[in-house]
Amino acid sequence: MQVFNIINGVSGEGFGMQYNEVPFEKRIKENIKNYAMDHLYPVDSLRAHLKELANVTGAEFLLTDRHGEKVVSVGNFAGFLPDVVGEPGRKIRVYNRTVAHLYVKTTGVETQKKQDVDRLIDEMVKVFSCLGEEAYLHRESAIYIDELEEKLGERHKQTVEGGKEDVLTGAYQKLYFEERMKVIDRSEVVPVAVINANINDWKYVNDNFGDEESDRLIKTIVDILKNEAKEDYVIGRVDGDVFIVLIPMAEEGEAEDYCNRVQSACLAYEDEILAPSVACGIVYKTNVEESIEEKLPDAEYEMFNNKFEIKNAPGYRERLEKKK
Repeated sequence: MQVFNIINGVSGEGFGMQYNEVPFEKRIKENIKNYAMDHLYPVDSLRAHLKELANVTGAEFLLTDRHGEKVVSVGNFAGFLPDVVGEPGRKIRVYNRTVAHLYVKTTGVETQKKQDVDRLIDEMVKVFSCLGEEAYLHRESAIYIDELEEKLGERHKQTVEGGKEDVLTGAYQKLYFEERMKVIDRSEVVPVAVINANINDWKYVNDNFGDEESDRLIKTIVDILKNEAKEDYVIGRVDGDVFIVLIPMAEEGEAEDYCNRVQSACLAYEDEILAPSVACGIVYKTNVEESIEEKLPDAEYEMFNNKFEIKNAPGYRERLEKKK
């Protein structure tokens, strides 16, 4: 039988995926639904393989895509209409999703050999599934690596050119903010209030109202963080919906008062769609031997405690879903 290279022979010129900020593991689980057979297999090689298998065994083969459209036919399937729901044949699955159906006729197979042929075909289907997964991982990994390299290049350019501010919000972008943290550490200023501010249910807004409204929510929250801040506060966007606020030489109760004002301003914000809400976690750097970075996990922990309280408070869900 002909040996063929599935991975290196992948067809589908011009095929491309559009990615957001999604972890690689999640992409692998979800993006398979966007792949057709010719993105995973060289169809000409599949056809040659099935023809040779038909010559050896006497079986006939019809290979369809996931929707039942014919891809390869070896033998007489005139008048046969594949029913991929009621009679799906042998399913070829890649990452728990059916990508093809293989229908087999064994009327031309010698009776004493039918069981052996069936086992051979079952094993072949397993091999096709494994090769499809390899091709899928190969392609997704290549796209992901290209994307990471592009992002690293953008970050490097931004750093070299002195970019300080996040384009969407005007808060300090992550790399510059990290440099500001180091400067404050080197200055040996204490105490420093470290505040983790995380937008509540940003994903709900994104899922229900789209990117434009979810971006507007982020911008609204940052405007509130800035409006309630004093001139020496350092505000950085360290993740999509996560911000760190530093208050050097924080007075007693200053950080708590700031967070209360921010949360009150969120509640007072009136909008037909948005119901801004932010959870805040506060910790303090009190020892010059500590670094601000060491305090970030503790601030995140306190933020999650505050988030639990806010999201379980009476009226929170009703306010969030007012326009659902």
